[in-house]
Amino acid sequence: MNYRSGFAAIIGKPNSGKSTLLNSMLNEKVSIISKKPQTTRNVIQGIYTDDTHQIIFTDTPGIYKADNRLGQKMVKLAQETYKNVDVIIYIVDISRKDVLKSEGHIFELIKKAGKPVILVLNKTDIIKDKGMILPVIKGFGDEFEFEAIYPVSAQNSDGVTQVLENVKKLIPEGGMLFDEEHYTTQTERFLVSEIIREKLFMSLDDEIPYGTHVEITSFKERTDKEIIDISADIYCEKKSHKAIIIGKKGDMLKKIGTQARLEIEQVLGMKVFLELWVRVKDEWRNDDRFLKEIGF
Repeated sequence: MNYRSGFAAIIGKPNSGKSTLLNSMLNEKVSIISKKPQTTRNVIQGIYTDDTHQIIFTDTPGIYKADNRLGQKMVKLAQETYKNVDVIIYIVDISRKDVLKSEGHIFELIKKAGKPVILVLNKTDIIKDKGMILPVIKGFGDEFEFEAIYPVSAQNSDGVTQVLENVKKLIPEGGMLFDEEHYTTQTERFLVSEIIREKLFMSLDDEIPYGTHVEITSFKERTDKEIIDISADIYCEKKSHKAIIIGKKGDMLKKIGTQARLEIEQVLGMKVFLELWVRVKDEWRNDDRFLKEIGF
């Protein structure tokens, strides 16, 4: 069998499980996860490699009706990404009510894409009435000619292998694009910023984490010890939010920093000294100039 390599985009609504599916297929954490929707902001690439295949998976921001400039740019980024891939993995949260009716906009997008599409009906683990799965499969199948439809639980990795095996069949013949030890195209600095942002989502309530952005300002390995010194700015939109992020006597920021540092040390394989600063940037999600500075 000739070697195959290609690109696959994972698309869907916010909180449908795109990042969880990607991490499960790679058996590596390359994309942050939160129960809150719209956690993924950038196009995250993860690389699957075996003896006969290399697949570059793209985890895209959720497609939704955005109400600020950052959200609009995220949705545009997601829609642009799938135009340049070989396969689209369309993931749907099957536990939502009237799930078929709520997906009309995305149906139009995948019809225009002209790519083979695999449908993943996710979160079967939280469905009490398993009998409703077959009618949903039929409903989606009547709307579009999918390459395959898989009920899965990305959280438990149930059915994920079948999805991966089908993607392998759909990518073209070609040589290896990345060294086999690579599992993501993201830089260490980016991975660190995403880990910090994930801890903000885990620790903060309501809208506050959505208004945060993490910028790595310093990333240096000491010459005399195996320690990496990392400094990061956490931007938020209001002074009141800054006070909440810092917490009483700095307790919240310390908690976020400790959780982030422990995971960063696992990812980098070294001891880390992490320094976090909280800064206020009013309405930064609607500031085109600032969004451009941070990569949007």
